[in-house]
Amino acid sequence: MLMLHISDIHFKSPECLDQSLDPDLAVRTRMMRDLAQQVGVLGEVGAILIGGDIAYKADPQEYQTAWNWIQELAAISGCPKERIFVVPGNHDVDRSFIKNNAPTQAAQNMVASASAGNKEWRLRQQLSHADSGQSLFAPHTEYNLFAAPFNCQIWPGKPFWQQDLPLEGGVTLRIYGLTSTLLSGQNGEDDIQGHLYISPLQTVLNPIPNTVNLVLVHHPIEWLADGDAVDDALTTRAAFHLFGHKHRQRAVMAEYVRVGSAAVNPSRNEQPYQPGYNLIGLEVVGDGNERHIQVQLRQRYLQDHPEIFVARLSQRGDEVLRTKIPIPVEAPLPGVNRTPVAVTSSQSVAEGAAAMQDAEAAMGETDTRDLLYRFWRLTSSQRRSIAEELGLLEEAEKKLPEPERYGRALIRAGQRNLINEVAAAVAKLEG
Repeated sequence: MLMLHISDIHFKSPECLDQSLDPDLAVRTRMMRDLAQQVGVLGEVGAILIGGDIAYKADPQEYQTAWNWIQELAAISGCPKERIFVVPGNHDVDRSFIKNNAPTQAAQNMVASASAGNKEWRLRQQLSHADSGQSLFAPHTEYNLFAAPFNCQIWPGKPFWQQDLPLEGGVTLRIYGLTSTLLSGQNGEDDIQGHLYISPLQTVLNPIPNTVNLVLVHHPIEWLADGDAVDDALTTRAAFHLFGHKHRQRAVMAEYVRVGSAAVNPSRNEQPYQPGYNLIGLEVVGDGNERHIQVQLRQRYLQDHPEIFVARLSQRGDEVLRTKIPIPVEAPLPGVNRTPVAVTSSQSVAEGAAAMQDAEAAMGETDTRDLLYRFWRLTSSQRRSIAEELGLLEEAEKKLPEPERYGRALIRAGQRNLINEVAAAVAKLEG
């Protein structure tokens, strides 16, 4: 599988709304032309991983422009639209909303001001409360509406997402989209390095037989208050760590692969100004205990003269960085029931997230993701009629924001083996 990893697209209104006046258009065009050439040599892209900062100020028009461009990117790279994954960055948080919303300020400050030993407990407390939990996620409203068709929305009972992609030989790549932005934009201001928080709620990364974990997150380790703990969890539980935010291409190829992405559209005042993207190739090789994933990383960036994308070379002059990742042999626990249970709005954050995980990950299958994509293209009233007719919503959930409301409903459909019924209802409404 060939994966495209990009970050920090920064679609900024009003400039991005008129292509004739968009100063970043030429850079994106050159990127797509270079990507098309790479695909012609390497084969089509199997997944697109976008590491946040899709928008610039979480404006709905920015997301619509981004949506259109991402669809073009998928078509050029040969990637199925169902294999696009996104996480939020700090520019996907509506800071103006935070600045004028006291409940969100209070919820963020309660977690941010807690001591290191109490921070996890304080976050759980805020997420478990109906009002404060929604307040923490309210600045992500426009991101969630954008991310829902990709099944990458987040909410208090599910602060991260996970999806499974099949590799060769029965090996699964489990992608975790972590949220580093719950404390972004405190009091409507810029983030401070070292003040953000992931928490152990997001770094369980439970070992599954024949499964290799990949983590996609916007902020690098040094931007997190719990950076050391997150670093420990990732290095021992995940084979791939993909970051954005710093606008600098970096790579560690060791017993794990850690990759930093350049920005697709960095600030034009940024020095050095080097838009870029990453291509990561994965191939399962070997048998038995010798089985491993052969990894090939290609990092491309825009040079000045001539203005074309070129390979970023290693210190040895290599265009391709290579390593091998062992495939963990995890024996199933005897007598453990892995059948997911129904999720209810009355569950705690931890209970609800645990109950959803197996069903959510299983929805990574191509046909199911295509259905989710089509479901979110329906009108709000059409989505409501499907969920109500199939009994996929509890009464209290009908008041939740739509990305959470129908995200819960779709996961519940998977748990109850009602995906085919949802597909039939969607097809009927599509007409």
